[in-house]
Order: sequence, then structure tokens, then C-alpha cells
Amino acid sequence: MGIFDRFSLQGRVALITGGGRGLGFEIARAFAEAGAHVVVTGRTAAVLDGAVAAIAEGGGSAQAAAFDIADVAAGRTVIADIAETRGRLDILVNNVGARDRRPLAAFDDDDILDLIRTDLLSAISLSRDAAEIMKARGFGRLISITSIVGEMARPGDAVYPAAKQGLTGLMRSMAVEYGAHGVTSNAIAPGMFATETNAALAEDPDMLSFARQRVPLQRWGRPEEIAGAALFLASDAASFVNGHVLTVDGGMSVQM
Repeated sequence: MGIFDRFSLQGRVALITGGGRGLGFEIARAFAEAGAHVVVTGRTAAVLDGAVAAIAEGGGSAQAAAFDIADVAAGRTVIADIAETRGRLDILVNNVGARDRRPLAAFDDDDILDLIRTDLLSAISLSRDAAEIMKARGFGRLISITSIVGEMARPGDAVYPAAKQGLTGLMRSMAVEYGAHGVTSNAIAPGMFATETNAALAEDPDMLSFARQRVPLQRWGRPEEIAGAALFLASDAASFVNGHVLTVDGGMSVQM
């Protein structure tokens, strides 16, 4: 098998949470281009339908599954449906992440639980169910999208980094628990990306100046620049990569 062939996802089935837009969509589009059938999830059916149409227009195979990621029962149903209709699930990308930038003292217990439920509990539940399907087939790729803020703290943003650090711990635990069954578990830690959610920030002169000062590449990342890292970890090219966090931040986390 040639090196480029090892990046093929031909015949594989991938589930990407939050795959309707932003980083999740770019990952889904790349996987479809590499030959996978992708299932994109999110809360808004119209957004997902647009993503599926865009992927199909590019020659890829995709379907939508609309549900609230915090609803673990709904997520379990989606996993079961994929296994029943497709007969397999090869790749799971836990991409969804909600953020609530407030001082910790401003959070009540319900606020904390809501964020943890979306950013961490959902990934634990989906990963558990997906991993059992993968384990039975002797192959799988579990990929979690964390964040460089899991390691870099800023004031007024306490709960989100805690959830992302928890996701990193989950990834490492799954790498150990499922590795012997042919299932690898890795993470991608993005830095500053100019997604739809961050569009206003990315165009703000102060934030542009901040990026030039803090990021060695002196700019925000483009959403499509996440795709190569995800494709690598999902492919046979990464067959011996397990328990690793791949940072994609233009060097921000290494600059003093």
C-alpha cells in the first residue's frame, strides 16, 4: 500500500458531531472526499441538510442526524441506527463544544452541569457506545476535538477548559482501554479558528492585533486547516498513533 493510499477512508463510516458547520463540517467534508460515508449531527435540521447537500455536490456520501448532543439517549439511538443500517461505525469525531465565558462565581450549579453535559458527558456516552461497535470489528478511530485552553487558562473562562481537560483524560483512558482491540483514541487541540461562531471576533481589530502578537503565524486559522489533522488521525497512516493530542494552533501554545 502506497503512502497516499493509507490516507484513504474508502468504505468507512464516520460520525461527526457538530458536523453542520465550522470545524466539524470541514472534517466531514474531508472524510467524505477521502471516501467515507459521513453522518453529521447538530440541533438544526436545515443547517445539516445544507452540509449534506454541499458534501454531495462535491461527490461525497453523507446523511444528517438532528438531535441535541446533551440528550444522551438520543445520541445512543443515533449510534444504534448507524450500526443497524450501515453495519459498522469506523470513526467517531466528538467535535461539539459549547462555551460560556463568565467568571466562575457567576455560574450556578445548573449552568455548570449544562456545560459539562454538552462538552464532556455527551462525548463519554457516544464514545462508549461507538467503541463497543468498533471493538467487535477489531478496528476504530475515536477522535476528540479539545482545545488549547485545556492547558492555557484565562480569567472568566473556568468551566469550558475543565470540560476540555476532562475530554483529554477520556481520550487517554480510551487509548489504553481499547487499543488492544484495534481502536485508537486521539485528540486535536485547535487554537484560534475563524469559524462562523468566531466571525465577529476574527474581524475585530483588537483580536487581529492579538493574533499577530500571540500566534507565530500571525493570523487566525482557517476552518479547512483542521481537516488534514483529522484525516491523518482517522486514517491508516496513523495506525500506531494512540493517546496523542495533536495541537493545531499556528504555534500559539509554544510562544512565550
